[in-house]
Amino acid sequence: MANALLPHGITLAYDDLGAATAPPVVLVHGHPFDRTMWAPQLADLATDFRVIAADLRGYGGSTVVPGTTELSVFARDIEALLDHLGIERFILGGLSMGGQIVMECARLFGERIGGLVLADTFPAAETEAGKEWRRELAGRLVREGMRGYADEVLYKMVAPHADAEVAAHVHRMMTATDPEGAAAALRGRAERPDYRELLTRVTVPALVVVGAQDTYTPVADAEAMHAALRDSTLCVIEGAAHLPNLERPEEFNKALRGFLSAVL
Repeated sequence: MANALLPHGITLAYDDLGAATAPPVVLVHGHPFDRTMWAPQLADLATDFRVIAADLRGYGGSTVVPGTTELSVFARDIEALLDHLGIERFILGGLSMGGQIVMECARLFGERIGGLVLADTFPAAETEAGKEWRRELAGRLVREGMRGYADEVLYKMVAPHADAEVAAHVHRMMTATDPEGAAAALRGRAERPDYRELLTRVTVPALVVVGAQDTYTPVADAEAMHAALRDSTLCVIEGAAHLPNLERPEEFNKALRGFLSAVL
């Protein structure tokens, strides 16, 4: 693990594995997790690629900033980290909120991205009911902490039959997240833009992945993104819910490696 102090005063904790000269792949975690959700991918890909996974601000070992963190702020943090590392062009992937941050990165500095990986995510703006729910949840997390929420959603994040060690890892990530950081992300995500039109203008190759049992971002959402993108591959991973990269890492890594080998 390393830490980068970015020009705007935020410190991001990150892993940077593989040869510095290898093709760079950047992975963005979801909410309310941290960079360790990508552990199976870092271990697998680092033999052939340079793999970077950071804790977003508010999560893991990175700076916590209370209030509201919009997706554009997360995206600019990633851009600043890659500038810090001297990486100009890269493949960018994210899961759930991380996938929405990837779409925001494509909006802000898409010319630097050579390919997209969109896992268990969706591009639509939040509904009014969804905005209210996210704001209420943000307040609850600050008042009560993360454990109750983590207990409630664990077996929606992973399938009920998930490996016990995987479920324990997911629960640990959620309970270790700073409530202020999680709340700031929820408030910002409530105000996210609609990325559906953006996807129709993406010209680089994309991989769309989804767990077959994902109820947060169902297969239909992945199919719609696949249809909107000009050059995309769709991979539905059986036996997985919202975190197929952890629940079914072999299948996820096979799809990811196949995509990267074709693009890089």
